[in-house]
Amino acid sequence: MILVRSLRLEPGEELSALRKKAAKKLRVPEEEITDCRPVKRSLDARRKNDIHYVCSAAVTLRRGEERALQAGGKDASVYEPPVYEIPWVRTDEHPVIAGFGPAGMFAALVLARAGARPVVLERGQEADKRAAAVEAFRRGGALNPESNVQFGEGGAGTFSDGKLNTGTHDRRMFWVLQEFAAHGAPGSVTFDAKPHIGTDVLIGVVQNIRREIVSLGGELRFETKLTGLETEDGALTGARVVCGGVQEVIPCRRLILAIGHSARDSFEMLRGLGVPMERKPFSMGVRIEHRQDAIDRAQYGRARAGLPPADYSLSVHLPDGTSAYSFCMCPGGEVFAAASEEGGVVTNGMSYSGRGGENANAALLVTLRTEDFPGEGVLAGMYWQREIERAAYSYTGSYRAPAQLVGDFLENRPSTGPRTVAPTYAPGVVWGELRKVLPARVTDVLQNAIPALGQKLSGFDDPDAVLTGPETRSSSPVRILRDGTMQSSLRGLYPCGEGAGYAGGITSAAVDGLRCAEALLRDLLNGEESV
Repeated sequence: MILVRSLRLEPGEELSALRKKAAKKLRVPEEEITDCRPVKRSLDARRKNDIHYVCSAAVTLRRGEERALQAGGKDASVYEPPVYEIPWVRTDEHPVIAGFGPAGMFAALVLARAGARPVVLERGQEADKRAAAVEAFRRGGALNPESNVQFGEGGAGTFSDGKLNTGTHDRRMFWVLQEFAAHGAPGSVTFDAKPHIGTDVLIGVVQNIRREIVSLGGELRFETKLTGLETEDGALTGARVVCGGVQEVIPCRRLILAIGHSARDSFEMLRGLGVPMERKPFSMGVRIEHRQDAIDRAQYGRARAGLPPADYSLSVHLPDGTSAYSFCMCPGGEVFAAASEEGGVVTNGMSYSGRGGENANAALLVTLRTEDFPGEGVLAGMYWQREIERAAYSYTGSYRAPAQLVGDFLENRPSTGPRTVAPTYAPGVVWGELRKVLPARVTDVLQNAIPALGQKLSGFDDPDAVLTGPETRSSSPVRILRDGTMQSSLRGLYPCGEGAGYAGGITSAAVDGLRCAEALLRDLLNGEESV
């Protein structure tokens, strides 16, 4: 195959046009191309009067490949589709996976295809029941501490924008994207520079992945919580779980720990067992909302008109050495209630596949160092998160979130209501002062960062924009240490994904799940039970 780069598509132009454009660049008749598939598509909006897509495509020719490569010059090269191979093992052992977010889900998929028949423990509910519990909470109902935006089938990423872009260039990325597409995500996730699924579609995708794992002999146990580990001579021998009030010990020698960044009781359990952990820097802040049409005009120089809802990615390093940045930007999305503990307020962002909402929102986060954490101990950052979430609940008297207009925040005065941007957070907001909830270490940086970011994106510092907080769960505040075999010093325990401190998003967590599954399979293949 030949990879043909720098193919231009106009907004609204069909992908099928790539065949003709590739033929022209390679100087071959179009009918000589037997196969043409997109490999990369990105939107170039640097010049507002010339917004277009830049694409790459992999093509197969009937003949004359060498001549075509020469004709294509620097925009053509030999292309070999990446391959991800999964070994086969024969074992009577059933590896256990704790957590069915992206890391646990993809680890389970690999182990199931390898013939290892994993047992997956998920403290939350399956996707349909979980979605109902989340919606009831958003309407003002009770919080289910075991099944919510953080816990349940698909993990925290299920109730997000479903973005699959990541900073990693790991070769496993292509397989993760292919599997998302194979299980119901749009095919565009395999080649878009900023792939996106959306919460409404992602719920079905994770269920399809679960069905394949079960069909291959895997077992999914929902509403089953890992409460402890059995050990002997520094090695894992079993997992203690509770389901429906009944306690059980599952014998196991290998367990992938993919518990997510909000499993605070699990972190405390691991600390009690002496599993090595360390503090990890993380970020905290607010969600910021603008009208989506304002972001479109800022990025495109005009109304959207056939272009996708515009996004942004911003960061600023301030003179005093502090920094702030946007994260998890959700075009046409909503600010979401993401609490997992009673008596605490947590915000996040999400959008549906169509991204059709009136507002754009993003996390606006301040980078925090471990020395910024108050208190001592490895879990100090976690307890700081909890303290702030409870302060927000105390401020509003409920799971409503504190909110303030950007103009009022910058002028250090309380807000009394919205102006041109209506907040989307459900079950609702309480207008006031975010400085009464967030620590000065965060608000002082935001005070200087917002105007600076307004210099980078016109209107970002719009006085009518809405700040809703707190956003405390961007990443794990701890790292569970592991060695080159991907194991803890407690042998047989594989810390994995966001909760263990080795990922920061859906795709990076999924990739880390693959890496842990590969390490576990190598261990099995080196044992007596393997073939």
